[in-house]
Amino acid sequence: MFDIIKDWREQRILDNSKFTHEDWARAAECIMILDRLTEDELSRLFDLATLFLDDKSIVGAQGFEITDAVRQSIALQACLPILNLSLEWYSGWSSIIIYQGSYKSESTTVDEFGIVHEGRQHRSGEAWQRGPVILSWEDAKHSSERDGHNVVIHEFVHKLDMMNGRANGFPPMQPDMDPARWTEIMSRDFEDFQNHRKSGLDRYGATNPAEFFAVLSEVFFETPQKLVDAYPDIYDIMVKFFKQSPLQPKA
Repeated sequence: MFDIIKDWREQRILDNSKFTHEDWARAAECIMILDRLTEDELSRLFDLATLFLDDKSIVGAQGFEITDAVRQSIALQACLPILNLSLEWYSGWSSIIIYQGSYKSESTTVDEFGIVHEGRQHRSGEAWQRGPVILSWEDAKHSSERDGHNVVIHEFVHKLDMMNGRANGFPPMQPDMDPARWTEIMSRDFEDFQNHRKSGLDRYGATNPAEFFAVLSEVFFETPQKLVDAYPDIYDIMVKFFKQSPLQPKA
C-alpha cells in the first residue's frame, strides 16, 4: 500500500515538473561526464533529478541568484552517484546552500598535543551531518570537465558516507558486498596513498579516510582509468557500491 502511494506521488511530481525531457537533455549536454550514459540511463537520471529538486531546497547565499540552470546542473551532478541506488540515500536533510564563489568557513582542529586551533578557511564546498550541503557555484559549474575534480560529487559522496554516522570512508554497504573486504582494501590503499603520489589523484585525499573516499569517488566518475591505474581494487568495490561501471562502453 505504501509503495503504491509513493509511486503515485512520485509520478505526480514528474508529471507536474516545469522541466521537460528536452530541458534536462540541454542541461546534461553541459556536463561532460554524462555522455557515457545510455538514453535509458539519462532518462532515469532526469527523473531522479526532478524528484531531487522536489525534495531539496536550493538557496543562494549572500545574494547569489539561483537560476533554473543552477538547479538543473546541481541536481544532475548530485544524482549521478545514486543513479542506480535511490533518492533515499539522500534522506534526513533538506537543503543545499550555494555561494557565488569560494567562501570562508570557521574551522576547529585539535592537534596531536590536544590543543584546539580555531581559524577561517576558504572552501569550495562542505557537507554537514544531518545538515546542508554547501557549494561554491564557481567551482560547481566547472565540475564534470573530466579532469578528476568534481566538488558536487565530492560533497554528496560525503552525504552517502554519513548515512551510518560521521563521515569515515565507510558508507553503508550494498547487500551483496563484504564490509570486511571494503575496510581491508580502503585501509591498505589509503596508507599507500599517504606515502606515494598517484597521477590524477588529488593529495587532499590523504587527509583522512573520509576525504580519500570522496576524492577517489570524483575520479571514479570523472577519470575512471586513473583510478584503475592507481588502485584497481578500489575501482572494483566502487563498481559494486555505486552499481555503475564508468569504463563500460555504452550498450
